[in-house]
Amino acid sequence: MNPVSEPGRETGADLAGSRLILASASPRRRELLAVLVEDFEVRPADIDERRRDGEQPEDHVPRLAVDKARALARVSPHAWVIGSDTEVVLDGACLGKPGDEARACEMLRSLSGRSHQVYSAVALVGPDCSMKTALSVSEVRFEAIPEDWIRRYAASGEPLDKAGGYAIQGRAAAWISNLDGSYSGVVGLPLFETARLLRDAGLMPA
Repeated sequence: MNPVSEPGRETGADLAGSRLILASASPRRRELLAVLVEDFEVRPADIDERRRDGEQPEDHVPRLAVDKARALARVSPHAWVIGSDTEVVLDGACLGKPGDEARACEMLRSLSGRSHQVYSAVALVGPDCSMKTALSVSEVRFEAIPEDWIRRYAASGEPLDKAGGYAIQGRAAAWISNLDGSYSGVVGLPLFETARLLRDAGLMPA
């Protein structure tokens, strides 16, 4: 999308001086973005995250990242806004986040001894109405996970707000035998892709 100037909006070099907002309630995304930039705000985005009929992961995940960024951009028109979304995909299906321990156990059993994909998208919406996105796809393999570990891990509460029911930066790392792709993307914000978008926007040194 080409930049569009509107009355009262910043243009040109002033854009790089606009504040940056991360549209997320995730402490993990906040920590990851802090690796790249020091000065930014964090605000959650309230959107409908349901998957549309027939929507594939490579379309669904970037759409949610864009929707989150645009939701905050509408109420903060003079800011740059980053939105991000991450999904664990097994056999072409997005697993989502488990709502309870039983569902977390089901997800972990389905991932045990198998490989799956993690789609992680980032979107950057600017005060000039510009919008750019990037998508990271990683392959993760779990070794066979003992049933007693699955139950204890689910009971710990760690999986309940995580895509696919696990945190790669947490206890689940003990059963991940291989990762082909972006570690930060699996955590929740692909840093390589995010840095590229920020550099292109003049928000990070080139």
